[in-house]
Amino acid sequence: MGYGHWDDNAYAASKTFRAAKGEDDFGYTASLRGRPSDEWKVAPQLDPRGAVRECRDSTDHADSTPIAVLFDVTGSMRRVPRVMQGKLGKLHGLLKRKGYLADPQILFGAIGDADSDRVPLQVGQFESDNRMDEQLRQIFLEGGGGGQKSESYELAAYFMARHVVTDAWRKRGRKGYLFIVGDELNKPALTSKHIRAVIGDDVHEDIDPASVYRELARKWHVHYVLPNQSSYYNDPDIAEHWADLLGQGFLKLDDPGAVCELIAAAIGIQEQAVDLDQALVDLADIGSVAERAAVGKALVRVGAGVAAAPARTSTLPDLTGPTDVALR
Repeated sequence: MGYGHWDDNAYAASKTFRAAKGEDDFGYTASLRGRPSDEWKVAPQLDPRGAVRECRDSTDHADSTPIAVLFDVTGSMRRVPRVMQGKLGKLHGLLKRKGYLADPQILFGAIGDADSDRVPLQVGQFESDNRMDEQLRQIFLEGGGGGQKSESYELAAYFMARHVVTDAWRKRGRKGYLFIVGDELNKPALTSKHIRAVIGDDVHEDIDPASVYRELARKWHVHYVLPNQSSYYNDPDIAEHWADLLGQGFLKLDDPGAVCELIAAAIGIQEQAVDLDQALVDLADIGSVAERAAVGKALVRVGAGVAAAPARTSTLPDLTGPTDVALR
């Protein structure tokens, strides 16, 4: 995957065309809402079961950098996913125009609750062109969740740690960028039954979520974005949980409409392409004053850069079978 080039004009035209025809930006969600809940299922292109996602170099993109954006689609997030969708499709163009990355490839996905949801995990493919907007439209906004102030973020982290192959890491030892957008806690444990049922790995022991994030941080700059207008934005337990887990990778965002700008600025700073002041100047031509202020507030707490959790020795159990062989 990862061929072709992003076209801002084609993206804008597609949105205008859908609006004129009265089509929902999340078309797959609209198609499932008319069916009984026992027929709800993940779109085939986003099904994580038995899957591996790849970010590869190509003739068009010889220096690929993987960027994954996974957002919580449970009820506590209210309308935040729809607000974000209006901007996320522009992320690739923003990164390229400002020169933060030569060849970004972007994957979108969604996170639910493996204890209660029909579709607890959805993971797209890394793309460099307008197909990334298509995968966004395939995400199912289930709006569920179990009401325990926790969702299955750790299950998504496990998939990203063990089921993603990138040339950036394999060829150049460069980390990718992972942004999880949500408003709740990880589950107390990553249960083996959830891994087997949703991802398909033959795992029979529960795993400490902290060890999953340590494994993940070896190959990814990991960030958790807590957006305003979600149910737990001001809950101190949420902030403490994620700050303890990710340190400066935990970001609070006053304006969920600025998620695209936040991600781009965080990457530009991490890549040392810009400092925070210049990043905010760069955002002036695409975002509102309020959105730029929200980005500045989110990033100022980390000073001159955005750091990920420190890499430590993994305690994840070894996997067996075809997926493990493919990832070694």
